[in-house]
Amino acid sequence: MDENNSPLKVALHGMDERSCKVMGIYLQGPCKGIAVVVNDDADIDIFNVDTVNAGKLLDEHLAKQPHKPIIVLSFQDRKHEKVLHVRKPITINDMVASLEKARSLLGKSQKTPIHTFPSPDKSISDNKQLSDSDKKTETTDPSRPIKQTLKPFVTDAGEQKKTSRHRPQIELIDKSFDAFIGNVPGIDVNDPKQFSIATYNPKDYFQSHVESAYKVCQAKGKIRQLNSGWSPLLIFPHSREVWLDADDNKLRAFAGLALNSLDIKISISPPDPGSSSLTRGLEKFHDMDAFLWKLACWASKGRYPDFLDIKRPVYLKSWPNFTRLLITPHALRISALLIQGPRTLPNVAEVLNIKPQYVFVFISAACALNLAGQARREVDELFQPPEIQPNKSQGLMSRIISQLGTTKA
Repeated sequence: MDENNSPLKVALHGMDERSCKVMGIYLQGPCKGIAVVVNDDADIDIFNVDTVNAGKLLDEHLAKQPHKPIIVLSFQDRKHEKVLHVRKPITINDMVASLEKARSLLGKSQKTPIHTFPSPDKSISDNKQLSDSDKKTETTDPSRPIKQTLKPFVTDAGEQKKTSRHRPQIELIDKSFDAFIGNVPGIDVNDPKQFSIATYNPKDYFQSHVESAYKVCQAKGKIRQLNSGWSPLLIFPHSREVWLDADDNKLRAFAGLALNSLDIKISISPPDPGSSSLTRGLEKFHDMDAFLWKLACWASKGRYPDFLDIKRPVYLKSWPNFTRLLITPHALRISALLIQGPRTLPNVAEVLNIKPQYVFVFISAACALNLAGQARREVDELFQPPEIQPNKSQGLMSRIISQLGTTKA
């Protein structure tokens, strides 16, 4: 195959596992195989710079490998003479044009040999100490490209150890829902006759206290500790992380407790400066949104928040970031339907032909992150939402989303 037409080898930085998979499909499908994703010996590096400390890492990467083409992906315009910029959301034309430009730059850099010269003070003495065989080994072959080793996208060694924060989130299937989320004895949340009592009050649970603590920390811009008579929760507003010395099994049990019925005092305080457990438990960091999303799911147990009127439509502001969040059953389908317009919760379950509890738990988590709410406009309640017609000419990205939505955990 002609070298100019062979697929470029690209390494992805600043993307989680799901994003990397979608990018690989995107390059092979819409971009017609112009590039393939590799782990080693990449021709081009692609950076997602809309992450914490990504700018600093990019500068470090440029300093170490200044002759290697780099493409940055960002919602903001990035003016940098040494990189190619593709604005998000990505379009096929922009991505292909940048990759072709990178191919051109790559060809120029390979034709220009990169030599390393010793300093003037040491050149003579160092050369005298080299044997004939050593000199042959040290001679640079201009025809051989210099091999460059890629490093994983992490801000530092500590960041790499935050396994809970960067671990790909699981996707629940119908059979594992009750075991992981739980249920409320004596209530059949899937029975339309019991919809009126299939509610929960978030203020009764740990979820609400965490929400309030988030707001306090973000308003003051300071690290705070949430005390609940259990394991303290440390909140880091600048990096949008929390730290908790407990696994998911213990957290799930605590999140499902109605704290209002227990004699538990909740308070917020500065963190203990003498504590060194943070440095020993970097794997216990969590993304703030992902943590709160799970708390809402476990508090809900398949119910919906009591501040919602089940007879009135609800809306979804934007797609949840499913690359970081626990994916409840049919969450992608529910999101796709509500993005089109407000609907009542029973109508969503009916149109998608799924159990109402899946709609209830999703809307509970979405409300916790302020992604969903009760529709207030008159027009939202004036007309019946249109029926969903199957699209015979389904687009590629729709098929990708469909595949992600049906993947079994």
